[in-house]
Amino acid sequence: MQKNAIVTGGSKGIGLAIVEKLLNENYKVFTVSRSEGELALLKQKFDTQLDISLLDFSSQENVEIFSKKVKSLTSEIDVLVNNAGVFLPGTIHGEADGNFELQMQLNVAAPYYLTRAIVPLMIKKRAGYIFNMCSTASIVPYVNGGSYCISKHALLGFSKVLRQELMPYEISVSSILPGATLTDSWSGTDLPENRFMKPADIAETVWFALSNRKRMVMEEILIRPMGGDL
Repeated sequence: MQKNAIVTGGSKGIGLAIVEKLLNENYKVFTVSRSEGELALLKQKFDTQLDISLLDFSSQENVEIFSKKVKSLTSEIDVLVNNAGVFLPGTIHGEADGNFELQMQLNVAAPYYLTRAIVPLMIKKRAGYIFNMCSTASIVPYVNGGSYCISKHALLGFSKVLRQELMPYEISVSSILPGATLTDSWSGTDLPENRFMKPADIAETVWFALSNRKRMVMEEILIRPMGGDL
């Protein structure tokens, strides 16, 4: 039977790698992003197996539009990957007005409201897997991380509460905490590539947790480059 997955922020980086991995494992994937990016190439290859919505999740209304669209197309979601987010560097006392609100909306509120919309489908089936893309910033604060660190701490807290709530329904919840991964966030860096993980590494980790789910759940998966944090 066809399995269905939702991946937010699927047009590039970690999200794109997860979308491609799930497609290759024969999932039907619903993804949402502000732009089509490299998804166009996957659409040519996988056609109806990939459904793309171009929406900006900084708008709460767009989260609702997307969730309603998905539920109009299927009554079953097996996997939800809350990956969409934003990183705006700055100190708490010096960052631009609005940075806090935007990062809390994209990194915390959007996953919260999308999960609320989708999880009843999983509860009805008494099965499903939710991945929340946290960060090492969820557990290690750093200067110039400002509101980003706050939002990622909050996302990890959301994951922990969600795990406890959904345990009786046999729904798995995993927090993925990647360190430095070579995505657009590091565009222009002078650091060598071998100091970074690749998006495909994170996608493989998500797939390992998903495919090895039997009587266990990997609640928190902390992933760092071999050379440690940058």
